[in-house]
Amino acid sequence: MPDSAVRVIAYYLPQFHPIPENDAWWGKGFTEWTNVTKARPLFRRHEQPKLPADLGFYDLRVPEVREQQAELARQYGIEGFCYWHYWFDGKRLLNRPLDEIRASGRPNFPFCVGWANESWTRRWTGEEKEVLLQQTYSCEDDVAHARWLAELFADPRYIQIDGRPVFVLYRAPGLPDPQRTTDTIRAETVRLGLPEPFIVGRDTHNPRVDMRQFGCDISEYSSPALGALPRVSLPLDKNDLIRNLRLGVPAADLKIYDYADGCRLMEADRPKYPHLRGFFVGWDNTPRRGRKAIILINATPEAFAQGLRATIESMRGEPANRRILFVNAWNEWAEGMALEPSQRYGHGFLQALRDELGREAASSVG
Repeated sequence: MPDSAVRVIAYYLPQFHPIPENDAWWGKGFTEWTNVTKARPLFRRHEQPKLPADLGFYDLRVPEVREQQAELARQYGIEGFCYWHYWFDGKRLLNRPLDEIRASGRPNFPFCVGWANESWTRRWTGEEKEVLLQQTYSCEDDVAHARWLAELFADPRYIQIDGRPVFVLYRAPGLPDPQRTTDTIRAETVRLGLPEPFIVGRDTHNPRVDMRQFGCDISEYSSPALGALPRVSLPLDKNDLIRNLRLGVPAADLKIYDYADGCRLMEADRPKYPHLRGFFVGWDNTPRRGRKAIILINATPEAFAQGLRATIESMRGEPANRRILFVNAWNEWAEGMALEPSQRYGHGFLQALRDELGREAASSVG
């Protein structure tokens, strides 16, 4: 891959197969499709439910599904997936797809992992104080986690930056001693004979905070940066109604924004310190939050292409190790962020991604 190329890594949610814990917490047979298919439109022209096309309502326990996903991603210019990884003091959840990918060597498609280091609660139903599984930390657990990660880093398919395995940390500030944890992961990996990992800290819950102060190598300006939207975290009032009415939605009890406007606001809000870029396919978490959702309407492939172009152009002149774009997401269907083919748009988002990557490659040659 030439140094001028933009490397695209897509975040990948593994919650499309049942596990005993979700059976107990949410009901027998629960998967992400449970949330997706129960969503209903909240206003006229509201695009819900968002439903898959080519791959259908897949089960990630099926190897052929994982092969099809990798082939689609490769076809449209995605370098690899970043699988969300759930580690709770040695207990792992939703781990079967990744375990089978490691054991089988299939698909032969690059990957890395991101540690979603937060407790699981009932926040989807608004009951955030009810903890389902607590995230805890210790020196001993840091070592155990590092040893498990090192086995993963040794996989020949594992994605690297500057020859170092990429490890995404979802909430570095949430660690009781971030420097201890990141130092332990680095030191233990090196002790086991592997290159020091390249740790990317997402700023999801700490916008415009440089994650290098928490022991990361670099920050990711994670997307969507919802905090850039006006009044997004304030109680609903007449200003929200006025904004909704301007968007053609006569509703006073919903947080609604235009996707293209949101993309521009988020791009303008990017930090000045060195960081990796993120970009998002769309956002509508109605399947999880109902009328408490945040909804970005008009998230079409055309609007996606326009916003993606601005993000890619902002990377011009960056060193090769920062021309990396994390796309959110490959398959976050319950949050309205799916590159995968949909019934409404077909391969539209994937095609837009490939077209914009091709446009950038052509401009670099020119």
